[in-house]
Amino acid sequence: MKRSLVLGLIAFLIGSAIAVRAQQEILNASYDISRELFADVNKAFVPAYKDSGGGDVVVKQSHAGSSRQARSILEGLKADVVTFNQVGDVQLLADGKLVAKDWSSKFANNSSPYYSVHSILVRKGNPKGIKGWADLARPGVSIVQVNPKTGGNGRYAVLAYQAAGLQANGGDAAKARALTKKILANVVVFESGGRTATSTFTEREIGDVLVTFEAETLALANAPGSAFEVVTPSVSVLAEFPVAVVEKVAKKRGTEALAKAYLDFLYTPQGQEILARNYYRPRNAEVAARYAAKLTPVKIVEVSDTFGGWDKATADFFANGALVDVLLKEIAAERVN
Repeated sequence: MKRSLVLGLIAFLIGSAIAVRAQQEILNASYDISRELFADVNKAFVPAYKDSGGGDVVVKQSHAGSSRQARSILEGLKADVVTFNQVGDVQLLADGKLVAKDWSSKFANNSSPYYSVHSILVRKGNPKGIKGWADLARPGVSIVQVNPKTGGNGRYAVLAYQAAGLQANGGDAAKARALTKKILANVVVFESGGRTATSTFTEREIGDVLVTFEAETLALANAPGSAFEVVTPSVSVLAEFPVAVVEKVAKKRGTEALAKAYLDFLYTPQGQEILARNYYRPRNAEVAARYAAKLTPVKIVEVSDTFGGWDKATADFFANGALVDVLLKEIAAERVN
């Protein structure tokens, strides 16, 4: 009797060990404000993958500023896939030979299954009467945003200011620079990441305005009992959300097929529906049409067309000694004087 119990226990433990080994696991390293989005995606992907014959899987999430996530992976974070908010952060991994050199052609739309724009969150009633980017330059308007030196969210904000200035002034770069400077002078907090910026504005009640991705502003404004409203400027910068398999990690862990399937899922009608439901702009035309009323049409300018691509934009605006550094030094000097 005892022997049969022991043998039964051994068989159970062996079976459990095999089941654990059979259950694949991947880690998705993503940007700061995408926690809820990918929790929603994962709830749908896991059963869909199993139904397709892929077996049981676990998808874990890691969230921080997109650029910080890229550095963490370079320093050893074992992510199987990345879902970032800036092309340059994936390219950094490609340069480090963790991601395929031709990563942007591995999936459709330059490996960007969805996109967004930057918008403005204000307090209920819009007490400062904000209607667009130019209003952020007015005296007495206080702004919270992500630090453009450390996060893609903040970089898109700066490029949106500059694009608005160019649009309003017939392409005059000097006038656009002046507008960007006035807006940056009104920033009272430069946060390290998007969710921290949201908390500063909504929980600590600092600032008249939060500048961040439209998905975040719409989610906040449409929450039950919301104390906020969204202002969607007429012009903004295309914010792409590039994805990639971290091939060096996935090959070693044997998760390449699962990692690819996970990113492919974002392009499916079901995945696109989840993205749109979370206020991101889907690539699928039919899904986009269903959500057109919720996602206001905006004149979208592309970094490649207006700023010469991300490499040039980084060198011109965000590198050490580039325009953002220059403007912040000028602002600081003027405050002292």
